[in-house]
Amino acid sequence: MSSLFSSYTPINLDIESGIGCTVYDKSGTKFLDLESGLWSTSLGHNNPKVNDAITQQLGKITHVNTRMPSHVAEQAAQNLAAASGMLDAKCTFLCSGSEAMELAVAIARYLLGEKKLLTFSNSYLSAFGHAGEKNRSDFLLFDWEKSGFDNPDSALETIDFDKVGGFIFEPGGSGTGFVRFPPSELVKKISQRIRENHGMIICNEVTTGIGRTGKFFGFQHYDIEPDLISMGKGLGNGYPVSAVVLKREVARKLEEEDYTYIQSHQNDPLGCCVVNAVLSTLSEDRLVQRSQEIGAYFLGGLRNLVNRYGFVNSARGRGLLLALEFAPNEQMTASLMQKTLQKRGYLVGCYPAANILRFDPALTITTKEVDSFLNCLDTVFKEAIL
Repeated sequence: MSSLFSSYTPINLDIESGIGCTVYDKSGTKFLDLESGLWSTSLGHNNPKVNDAITQQLGKITHVNTRMPSHVAEQAAQNLAAASGMLDAKCTFLCSGSEAMELAVAIARYLLGEKKLLTFSNSYLSAFGHAGEKNRSDFLLFDWEKSGFDNPDSALETIDFDKVGGFIFEPGGSGTGFVRFPPSELVKKISQRIRENHGMIICNEVTTGIGRTGKFFGFQHYDIEPDLISMGKGLGNGYPVSAVVLKREVARKLEEEDYTYIQSHQNDPLGCCVVNAVLSTLSEDRLVQRSQEIGAYFLGGLRNLVNRYGFVNSARGRGLLLALEFAPNEQMTASLMQKTLQKRGYLVGCYPAANILRFDPALTITTKEVDSFLNCLDTVFKEAIL
């Protein structure tokens, strides 16, 4: 019996090592990791540039007093602000995407007072009642898929925007992993209404940032400008570091009012050195553009399978955030397919509630690796209908 507590059903694998998109268990069995360690290893396992940066920083200092941010943290803040397109933004670095989202929500609630925060109903639940004084009554949930979103003006008539102070937007179709992308016109209309009421836009980029969707941030697929951006996962390539980017006016107001947030590992040099290594590698190796190109190739292959097999409903994706949805079929479910693929050396995400498989490989994945997986899927599908 394991001594580890987990709120998830564990996968019975003991992974010992990895390189790129490949991982190995203790027996030496090889697996292609199409989840990038749960969205996180954006540059691949054991990335040499990240490892070198960590090794060098370990020989200097890993942690300093929260009140004494280092030049490493300052450089990371400047680099991340530039990547966000908000050159005058300020940043703070934390440990996890959940923590970054909690801080972004806490800041918004502090500045907006009693007004509610609007978010889509399938957004990542870390935005709700996990910490502090937050509770679900502070939020207004909007189910865009059931709202008649083909007519945004009509869909939004059900929302009393006078009571709404902010919009928490998750551009990747929800952190619960359904990979459904809200329509641009609807997001634009909501953002316009928020701005008309002098409200705030908060973007949750934990799963969609750092090139995952073929742009540096998922919100860049939409015509909006956020006040706060939270991120994590791929920002550290597996190292636990996250960030909140604040528009300069937001940061200034918080500083003027002596808003206090204390966390022991805030702006740690080691985490910030990882951020710098990840950002420089993304740029030098053109990985954001590569995500767009390889993602289109991957999606094309998935759609070919949809056209050939009736038990697959659809394939969808943006960059290297992709999903394959199965038709209701007791003989062929996403859960069964996940287990079958694992036995054949492929690790994929699965959401039984939506009957989908999710694929979020490292941005370094090759077309050869994609072809290997698509061929395996094709083989398994053929066997299923024999």
